[in-house]
Amino acid sequence: MEGIPHPIPRTVEEVFSDFKARRAGLIKALTNEVEKFYQQCDPEKENLCLYGLPNETWEVNLPVEEVPPELPEPALGINFARDGMQEKDWLSLVAVHSDSWLLAVAFYFGARFGFGKSERKRLFQMINDLPTIFEVVTGNVKQPKDQSGPPNNSTKSKSSGKTSRPEPQPKAVKMSPAPPKEDDDNGEEEDDDEEGEEEQGATLCGACGDNYANDEFWICCDICERWFHGKCVKITPAKAEHIKQYKCPSCSSKRARV
Repeated sequence: MEGIPHPIPRTVEEVFSDFKARRAGLIKALTNEVEKFYQQCDPEKENLCLYGLPNETWEVNLPVEEVPPELPEPALGINFARDGMQEKDWLSLVAVHSDSWLLAVAFYFGARFGFGKSERKRLFQMINDLPTIFEVVTGNVKQPKDQSGPPNNSTKSKSSGKTSRPEPQPKAVKMSPAPPKEDDDNGEEEDDDEEGEEEQGATLCGACGDNYANDEFWICCDICERWFHGKCVKITPAKAEHIKQYKCPSCSSKRARV
């Protein structure tokens, strides 16, 4: 999920925003995009987990190899139960585990950033005002139309998969953030042409599709040469210092299949 190299001040509102974004992604997987989710949970594959991501998307993937993991991990092996029960019961089971995982992640952040009793109580009250994923999936509560807003300051790009590659750099510098565009004309058009910049060479994350930001850590895959937010591929700056050749999740999975 998110790499946190050093303790960073985080507020209750920011943790709640992260909770809502991950929750939105999980609800998509179990409702509007359930067919895609069902197909990805092949029982013939290894233990798989359903992750809600901070950019309101989801992914089915293998659990992280790091022990202990940097964030709490979702329920393991959800794909094995897919064909052994009715679809609605299986989805309800995944929803219950997803609710538990979201709470674990939120209160992990609370512990990590030293929330006191009043802050933990306020965070839980904010979470408790939302319907659970289980309630949404089973139809006990109607899903609010605007049940989650965009995460923080990210400018969402709906181009999934197509990313603009950064300007050429020495490949050895994996931890360098993606460079800004060369044609930066004195910042005159920054406010008026943000959308045009996205379409004409903005550096996008290969995982979430969001834009490059100066205050975010990025890493480049040595195989496909795409750039990724460190938080999207679970790599922190400290961890990247010890990686000789970085392979993104997509390239790693291709190698495993071969």
